[in-house]
Amino acid sequence: MDFLSGFGAWGGSMLGYVIPFLFVLTIVVFFHELGHFWVARRCGVKVEAFSVGFGPEIVGFNDRHGTRWKFSAIPLGGYVRFFGDDSVASTPDSKTIEAMNAQEKKVSFFHQSVGKRAAIVAAGPIANFILAIVIFSTVYFVYGRQTTTPRVDTIQAGSAAEAAGFQPGDLVLSIDGKTIENFGDMQRIVGASPGTPLKVTINRKGTELTLTATPLLREITDNFGNKHRMGMLGISRSSSGDDIVTENIGPVKAVQLGVSETWFVIERTLNYIGGMITGRESPDQLGGPIRIAQISGQVASISFSALLHLTAVLSVSIGLLNLFPVPLLDGGHLVFYAIEAVRGRPLSERAQEFGFRVGLALVLMLMIFATWNDLLHLKVL
Repeated sequence: MDFLSGFGAWGGSMLGYVIPFLFVLTIVVFFHELGHFWVARRCGVKVEAFSVGFGPEIVGFNDRHGTRWKFSAIPLGGYVRFFGDDSVASTPDSKTIEAMNAQEKKVSFFHQSVGKRAAIVAAGPIANFILAIVIFSTVYFVYGRQTTTPRVDTIQAGSAAEAAGFQPGDLVLSIDGKTIENFGDMQRIVGASPGTPLKVTINRKGTELTLTATPLLREITDNFGNKHRMGMLGISRSSSGDDIVTENIGPVKAVQLGVSETWFVIERTLNYIGGMITGRESPDQLGGPIRIAQISGQVASISFSALLHLTAVLSVSIGLLNLFPVPLLDGGHLVFYAIEAVRGRPLSERAQEFGFRVGLALVLMLMIFATWNDLLHLKVL
């Protein structure tokens, strides 16, 4: 896998960003659409096309069931088109549906039961979550993990840790009742909790004490110059060799860690969205394709395992985004199906069309805003 680590030598070259970006996005999109495809096939629905990307086809082939598998020119998503679809967003073609005979209705997506349609739609995001768990688990199993004991080494003057009464040598046992196994566990909780008082249980020279610490919101810059806002206590980890542990992970523990890591990404994403709504988080952290490409190139320069980790994180994000109740996204379709299940009949075609137009407008606005953030981040504007 050394060819990926070599991207860093290319500096900021376009190719050094594009190839990792396509690697990450293609895997995430492929498995998302594969979820839709796999469940649709098992529900007896005819799939006309499976595309990674939008726009003109670059290369493709037909399978024995008549599905056209293809890569398309614009690699910013993908779609599965079912029999009877009017568009890649699976909006119905009313004229085509009305003209169907009994055999065609049997394989038409829109003539399936509400339960089957909901299962097909939900399968995409679920596939993203499963992919993330598999990747995280594989990385843990193959590479193991290096952890640092959650022991306090130094304390910054004027920091939240100093105000809370931390002392060098304190060993953190738990935060708000959550067991802390390593320094990374502590960083995650603290980073996601700026301005929130935390009950920290420590071991100080054999005596357990509970301190109350409120992380301060700080902006930090990583090794690539990217800025991040997070909560900080103002303590550093121990650099003693006795406190640094390299752990081999067995398959069962790897899966447990994979599930835990996936849930952490979901929880952190939802907390960030909630923070934006309440004003605690800044929307300038939202990134689009340009930022993803930049980060992909940066991460690829570190290691292949780091690029896999980014792929898993992006897979969770894509799965979660698609579950938002916005018409045009999978979550919007699921809302329509829920309404149909309650009413006993679907919403009118006019109401659905209006919903899809609103959804399209929201998605476009989000893409424009994210791209604007990307350009500001790169100091192009």
